[in-house]
Amino acid sequence: MWDFVTEHWRDGVEIIILAALAYHGYLFFRATRGARILTGLLILLLSLALISQLLELEVINWLLQRISVFLAIALVVLFQPELRRVLAELGSHRMFSFNRPDPESLDVLLEAMQKLSSRRCGALFALKRGIDLKQFVETGVEVDAAMSVELITTIFHPKTALHDGGAIIDQGRIQAAGCVFPVSQKEVRDRAIGLRHRAAMGVTEETDAIALIVSEESGALSLAYRGKLEHDLEPEEVRDRLNEILTFGSVKNEPPSEDPPRELGTV
Repeated sequence: MWDFVTEHWRDGVEIIILAALAYHGYLFFRATRGARILTGLLILLLSLALISQLLELEVINWLLQRISVFLAIALVVLFQPELRRVLAELGSHRMFSFNRPDPESLDVLLEAMQKLSSRRCGALFALKRGIDLKQFVETGVEVDAAMSVELITTIFHPKTALHDGGAIIDQGRIQAAGCVFPVSQKEVRDRAIGLRHRAAMGVTEETDAIALIVSEESGALSLAYRGKLEHDLEPEEVRDRLNEILTFGSVKNEPPSEDPPRELGTV
């Protein structure tokens, strides 16, 4: 038994590594539009490979071997958004993340969100972490001001010029407001989910930022992280999730984006 272990322990390590990669790959791709494409492509290739081996179809077998390189390039093109998300996820691990908002600024932000919620004023925030958000800052107006409840509620007042966009928070300061975030193309069961929530999901798919949302219709608070939306949260739940993410970089196991949201509406 000992001889077998010493001789084949590397095989066991390889199996564990491949299994872990396959499992995490499944977690990343299962809720994306590319999941169906990947599933269909794998079924097609495996079926062709099995048929060619059983029936000894040399031409099909030769073609499968020759197109493998081009297929790899095609997969990179098809799954470019998902691959960017995986790399952003790796770079946003807490070992590599040094940009964390201080507790005082988070308290100010949460207090402002509660006031906006009570007034039914929609709002969208992106909390910068490790990945630079300069590309989104350039779409809005640079503010570079200390965060305060009064300033935040003024920015997102319905009659101000900047209330439709998102605000970027960097190290306790409002870096920019009126910013345009990419809208997530992830499939969700309820097509009526608000554009503001999709923008929050989109910016967290492409970066390691944390997005916070105040619903304009219901005043409900939501949080988006790693492309997943956790909606209709209580203020203390938002605080707990922020502390959890900033401390451990964790995400709940269930995919919230696939569940029908409790609050619907547009930006």
